[in-house]
Amino acid sequence: MKRLILFLSCIYLVIDICAESEMRANLSAGGGVNALKSVVYDAGGIVRGDTSQKELTLIFTAAGQADGASSILRTLDKQHVKGAFFFTSGFFRKFPDVIKAIQKDGHYLGGHSDKHPLYCDWGKRDSTLITKEDFITDIMANYKVLAEAGIEYEKAPFFIPPYEWYNKEVAGWAKSLGIQIVNFTPGSGSNADYTTPDMKNYKSSQEIYERIMEYEAKNGLNGHLLLVHLGTHPNRTDKFYNRLDELIRALKRKGYKFVPLEELIAFFNDDI
Repeated sequence: MKRLILFLSCIYLVIDICAESEMRANLSAGGGVNALKSVVYDAGGIVRGDTSQKELTLIFTAAGQADGASSILRTLDKQHVKGAFFFTSGFFRKFPDVIKAIQKDGHYLGGHSDKHPLYCDWGKRDSTLITKEDFITDIMANYKVLAEAGIEYEKAPFFIPPYEWYNKEVAGWAKSLGIQIVNFTPGSGSNADYTTPDMKNYKSSQEIYERIMEYEAKNGLNGHLLLVHLGTHPNRTDKFYNRLDELIRALKRKGYKFVPLEELIAFFNDDI
């Protein structure tokens, strides 16, 4: 019996290694994604679409919280908007019903890392805190979980780094696997919706809303990747995602069109 168990364990290990090798080869083949129109890069990641068009995309990230899922999906359905969602492996496993609901509604689903590591120093961005091998291992684990949810890597070439923070070196590692890093467009302050009252940089939902509208009035939001967190810490009872419907309606009145991520940055995948 012990020999049989050992034999079966070896078979499963070989199968798993082969599957990972195939995934790695396919991710690397053909260079992955290619741009069709002008986009704005920062440290190798796409942070904005075409600035000449009054179009923007709503993007959502999450690692351990999903309290805003129902509200957000309901709003997007009501407003006929397709968003882009990026989750960690833990989120995929913890909230399978949320994943199914997002898939059913036809939104983009991508990775946000496996273990949610910090890639580079907050104060010295070019100081990478992980090795290339650790990065690849983490990415592969994340894509494996995506595949288990029915999301093949060819359909998920865009990736948002954990903490929405990365550098050129990490972006290069991702591109070598055929993965393109994308990130929120800086300026609007929408990403401050994660803050809690005990933080010095805390922003209420009203402050965030006003900041977005003031920024739009001065600079416009053409091509913006507007980030809203799918879930936030329980200590933040003032949830900005409850203002999402109001925000979408206000921006639509100003002539903005909300488009899918793939349309905003006009990328295609060689393998599709």
